[in-house]
Amino acid sequence: MAILVTGGAGYIGSHTCVELLNAGYEIVVVDNLSNSCSESLRRVKELTGRDFEFYPINLLNRQDLESVFRQHRIEAVIHLAGLKAVGESVSLPLRYYHNNISGSIVLCELMQEYAVKKIVFSSSATVYGTSESVPISENVPLGATNAYGRTKLMIEEMMRDLHVSDAAWSIALLRYFNPIGAHSSGRLGENPNGIPNNLMPYITQVAVGELEELQIYGNDYSTLDGTGVRDYIHVVDLARGHLKALEKVMATSGVEAYNLGTGQGYSVLEMVSAFERVTGRSVPYKITARRPGDIGMCYSDPTKAERELGWVAQKGIDEMCLDSWRWQTYNPQGYGIFHYESQPVI
Repeated sequence: MAILVTGGAGYIGSHTCVELLNAGYEIVVVDNLSNSCSESLRRVKELTGRDFEFYPINLLNRQDLESVFRQHRIEAVIHLAGLKAVGESVSLPLRYYHNNISGSIVLCELMQEYAVKKIVFSSSATVYGTSESVPISENVPLGATNAYGRTKLMIEEMMRDLHVSDAAWSIALLRYFNPIGAHSSGRLGENPNGIPNNLMPYITQVAVGELEELQIYGNDYSTLDGTGVRDYIHVVDLARGHLKALEKVMATSGVEAYNLGTGQGYSVLEMVSAFERVTGRSVPYKITARRPGDIGMCYSDPTKAERELGWVAQKGIDEMCLDSWRWQTYNPQGYGIFHYESQPVI
């Protein structure tokens, strides 16, 4: 029996594959490589000493995906595949709705057909919309403000309806906050194309000289220093949260949502300061206008995940910064070339 990991070649997916393999699970990976790279999976095999099957297919291709279910005895699914750029989703909403929702429908239809009714779904804190009541618990009102977040919310609702239709379904909806960091080996990390959408790869690319300066969007929020506050979580902690959620869905039925965050908020300037302190690298920045839809403060209440999954984030902000910098220095061109001695980490 194997765990099917959709989107397993991506940033969160590759780290989750490492944790699954190290925990003794058999895995099968599907990923269309639209915003990921197969090199990450080669490195997963190298890091774990384990082999697994990989299929470069799109979830929208029902025939190809069904061949995976026919060839393997799938026990449960960790569903991470999907388009993920908030800004792009605003300008290309139909692409996001078609890809994320239709792909999830095809996946769930095949799961139902092959009697695989255990799934861990990669959702997002964007389902909470503009709520500035912090910390954010799972029972606050939901209301995404962009196409990306709405696809996550719609898929959550679809999965709740699945359980209503058949109580045998066991579903964990994992609402991520802001994953950063990288594998401590420097072999796996976030590999954005162009100017990064997320803060930490933006910081590291400025620090390594790939970009001239960091753009900070707004310094007039009602926060300690005026810049936006977010809950940053190490990607390895996030990956381990998937294992805990998998254990839960394998042992029970039902549908539950869980925040995966640290419960601690850091501002953009605090993140820049922490990075400079632990790496010794300077990060020049420029304050620009707020981005539409951004809110001042957002961090999680992760107590439900601790209570029901036995999961708590272990890694602090210094480790997040150091691991991010190690990844950047060893992989200045992302997964293209690995430079183990490219430059000192600190």
